[in-house]
Amino acid sequence: MNSKTFIWAMAAALWTCFAQAQVPLTGLGESIVTIKNNRLWAVNLETTVFKPEGDGPFPVVIINHGKSFGNNRLQGRERAIVATRQFMQRGYAVVLPMRQGFSNSGGAAVGEGCNIAGNGEAQADDIQAVMKWVVQQPWADSQKMIMMGQSHGGLTTLAYAQDPHPGIRFVVNFAGGLKYTQGCQWELALKDAFRSYGQKVKVDSLWFYGANDSFFPPEVIKPAHQAFVEAGGKAQMVAFGAFGADAHGMFASPGGLPIWWPKVEAKLLEYGMPTSLSFPQYATAGKTPKPEPTQWADLKAIDQIPHLKDGGRKGYGVFLEKPLPRAFALSSSGAWGWANGGDDPIASALTNCQKNSKSPCLLYAVDEHVVWKP
Repeated sequence: MNSKTFIWAMAAALWTCFAQAQVPLTGLGESIVTIKNNRLWAVNLETTVFKPEGDGPFPVVIINHGKSFGNNRLQGRERAIVATRQFMQRGYAVVLPMRQGFSNSGGAAVGEGCNIAGNGEAQADDIQAVMKWVVQQPWADSQKMIMMGQSHGGLTTLAYAQDPHPGIRFVVNFAGGLKYTQGCQWELALKDAFRSYGQKVKVDSLWFYGANDSFFPPEVIKPAHQAFVEAGGKAQMVAFGAFGADAHGMFASPGGLPIWWPKVEAKLLEYGMPTSLSFPQYATAGKTPKPEPTQWADLKAIDQIPHLKDGGRKGYGVFLEKPLPRAFALSSSGAWGWANGGDDPIASALTNCQKNSKSPCLLYAVDEHVVWKP
């Protein structure tokens, strides 16, 4: 095996391992399907589907993923679990396609370069293929659909909205755009892209951008939004101020729900879409159960934590400064791990601890309570 072949073999192994790490959540009706895209040399698009119990037809939400740093192939399969739970509780099916060149989808990423408008349209071509598949499913209500996207997925969503399926009621753009800094003025290219889309977009749109967005700050987005509207696009801007360390991650954070859900819910009602909690079980389905608090020690009594050495006690001090939800785990070997945020920090904390321990890891603290049982 030559060196080039070896590198590709190692990369393929890494991609396979990453894909295997994301086990479908059966409690949320999660499945993975492959859909052929529309290109001359068609490739499979890895697509995640969350579907409520029953035959439907269910209203549908299509969520378009962003672009992580580094190799697109190493990007995880998108689940947008915070938003997915919100919509599933209200009886929606959620469809999350990985575009060409991302994760386990085939081919190479398309549309790179300074032509940001063209980039979004190239991404939207894959979404057209996914939409064609969705409306053919017996469980899908093809007349009650919305689409949303975050970052690169927001750009993709607005590009798709130039030629949407008639069943798309409105679209949502979370911090959408593309920051391509190699040899071009990307801020002007983004403004031109949104102006171009605004001339053709056929549906209402809702935009969310934060004051401390590290990719698309207000001085970049305000003129781009204005260009979109002046060109004829209908776009309600929600400028929600600062959020955490970086507003670009608001959509994926449980803490972002109070910002975006009321606005989206109002828009759903405006367009006659369901909002009542018909499936409340999906709020917690698939999550690790939270144990009951114990009287082992006070939460902040770091010196009373068993097994930990100095490094672990310092780590616990860091954990105490993190916002909820959060969890801390440890083992008799002195290993430890914590997690906060995300869909299931309890499972993440146990996993982080177990990576460094041959002994079983157990929970010590969850949120504001010690749950340790010696």
